[in-house]
Amino acid sequence: MRIYDIITKKKRGLPLSREEIDFAINGYMDRSIADYQMSALTMAICLKGMNENETLCLTSAMLHSGETIDLSMFGDLSVDKHSTGGVGDKTTLVVAPIVASLGCKVAKMSGRGLGFTGGTVDKLESLCGYKTSLSPSDFLSQVEKTGVCVIGQSGDLAPADKKLYALRDVTATVDSIPLIASSIMSKKLASGSHSIVLDVKCGNGAFMKERDDAVSLANAMISIGRGFGRNVRALVTNMDVPLGYAIGNSLEVWEAVQVLMGRGETHLTELCVSLASNMVSLALKIDIDDAEERVINAVSSGLALKKMIEWISYQGGDSSLIANPDKLLEAKYKKEYVAKKSGYITRINAEGLGIASMHLGAGRVKKEDKIDFSAGILLCKSFGDLVKEGETIALMQSSSISSFSDCEAILNESIDISDTPPEKPELIYTVL
Repeated sequence: MRIYDIITKKKRGLPLSREEIDFAINGYMDRSIADYQMSALTMAICLKGMNENETLCLTSAMLHSGETIDLSMFGDLSVDKHSTGGVGDKTTLVVAPIVASLGCKVAKMSGRGLGFTGGTVDKLESLCGYKTSLSPSDFLSQVEKTGVCVIGQSGDLAPADKKLYALRDVTATVDSIPLIASSIMSKKLASGSHSIVLDVKCGNGAFMKERDDAVSLANAMISIGRGFGRNVRALVTNMDVPLGYAIGNSLEVWEAVQVLMGRGETHLTELCVSLASNMVSLALKIDIDDAEERVINAVSSGLALKKMIEWISYQGGDSSLIANPDKLLEAKYKKEYVAKKSGYITRINAEGLGIASMHLGAGRVKKEDKIDFSAGILLCKSFGDLVKEGETIALMQSSSISSFSDCEAILNESIDISDTPPEKPELIYTVL
């Protein structure tokens, strides 16, 4: 078997066998296949696609390139949630304690932010002392005792995906649904949960800009998960507008606590309830209406907030910040962004606000960049709201006062005000 022949076969649009895919991935990992050969293969996949069986085989090859986590001790109660990334997406901070408080087991590995999309691990690290790295035994022990543990992604899980993604990132081969689906699902399957709920973002603040592409990606990931015997559901959701009011690490923790206190922004609360309900429905094998009732009761009773405090405290984080969340709003410098005229807010470009927040210090351009946990944007008004000239639309926060001018310039381009109120946007396009 030769990689040259495999590249040629895919270039001609022919399906690859499991043996050929395994040969390519294993050879890339042991360096018998060079970067330029693998980049040629991924480009051929981008141009010619992969069928369902090929995508399943590629996922399997990457899944088995490293370690996997065994959650069988929890039976069918283990459940995970994955978002394809967005602006202001702090749903893990909300749904994990809700779902755990209802008897499910949330053993979750999350990533860091890069560019204008935030990362759950960064948000949690804004809670001083929070341990994002644990040994496998400590990880499982915490899940057993508290029902929830969220740590950073291990390099030992699906290492082939990490190596392949780094190559795709610099060879213009990221935007392929089979490659994206196998990349995400190899890591989710390696993490071991029996059930998985996917939040596939769609819009200007997401990787998938078009709804049809987001649906195709969701279906591809569902097919992979079911091929490996997992329960999988996917929600295709709107990311044209930031999710909630807060964009930035400690700010988003603050907003997550507001949701668990029953004071959350409407759209954020709605999405969190829907995600948590689907997770509970799959893990406990109950219908979605029963699951939703339990989720709402977990929030209204304070059970979910109590679970969040237990989780954060057990993992070394400063849980006093959860009990007194306004401390999370502190920053060295703050500046108001005000409306330039009166009218209705008809556009809040999610990607633009994500980039503006990054300029304040809340995000990274390179993986090794340090972030300012206090930096970010707190919206005082949202899409569709009526504002008066000079009224505060957003509060900018940073440890660098010089960053405000760049941020404000981006906000000027990202927020539109009109005399006519806009139509209310859909939040959840479909559940698959």
